[in-house]
Amino acid sequence: MEGLVIRQQPPQKLPVMIVAFAGWPDAAEAATGAVRYLVENLGATRFAEIDPEEFYDFTVTRPETLVNEEGERVIHWPANDFYYYAPEEAARGLLLYIGTEPNLKWRAFSSLMLSVADRCGVELVVSLGALLDEVPHTREPSVTGRATSTELEQKAEWLGIRSSGYQGPTGIHTAFMDACVRKGLSLASIWGHSPHYANTTPNPRVSHALLTSLQRLVEFDVPLDEMQESADAYVREVDQAIAKRPELAGYVKKLEERFDSAIAAKGGIPSPEDMVEELEQYLKSQLPPPDQIDEA
Repeated sequence: MEGLVIRQQPPQKLPVMIVAFAGWPDAAEAATGAVRYLVENLGATRFAEIDPEEFYDFTVTRPETLVNEEGERVIHWPANDFYYYAPEEAARGLLLYIGTEPNLKWRAFSSLMLSVADRCGVELVVSLGALLDEVPHTREPSVTGRATSTELEQKAEWLGIRSSGYQGPTGIHTAFMDACVRKGLSLASIWGHSPHYANTTPNPRVSHALLTSLQRLVEFDVPLDEMQESADAYVREVDQAIAKRPELAGYVKKLEERFDSAIAAKGGIPSPEDMVEELEQYLKSQLPPPDQIDEA
């Protein structure tokens, strides 16, 4: 397929595809940071890429000139890379994508992405995004999202991913979601909310929140301790910066009060332990009576 470079075929089917785009839908690099963490900690293999030539206005999304270890000057073009993680248990294989939001031809770009998903046998797509919001850095990051099916959306909300009612300017995520719907693929979109007043990039605290939500939605084994340590260091760094600016400290205090009031009004988000207990009770309620089990 023109514009797509396939370097090798993954050795097995990859049921789940996880997607993140740099640029407008990646505040504080939280979404791409989350997928990069997965790539590195899973030891995923890069196997395909999209040629950027047809999809970018290079006067808007400018390539970068770099000097490599040999002292040679090279051009770093907007990257769109596909990785695979193929564990022994094939049902848990992952197709991972880290790209850059294109300036042009979103529908054609989405079609290329889905052609890779089709080659790999993807059944569920999860896209990660991040946005700036009026939220305090001292609280657990808000996570919102939407899904293409009622069942998947209900599962996401049950896991603490609040449904987003956003309307307004949109990005490649929406075009890609539309392409998934037309293809008949289930898709969930998860967005982390990053404090708009904290300009420190990246924001590993939001990346950690995205990965925690993703891990509840999709089964994979990746320790998040390292990301948690980075998140804690991020909070300390922002705390130190705010301590030097009393007016900003007062603003953050107001955000905390508003955030806490909103959580209290919604009854809070259930703990993971409560969610597991509720799930067990639900599964038990779905079992047939003992006499029917014996007859089966």
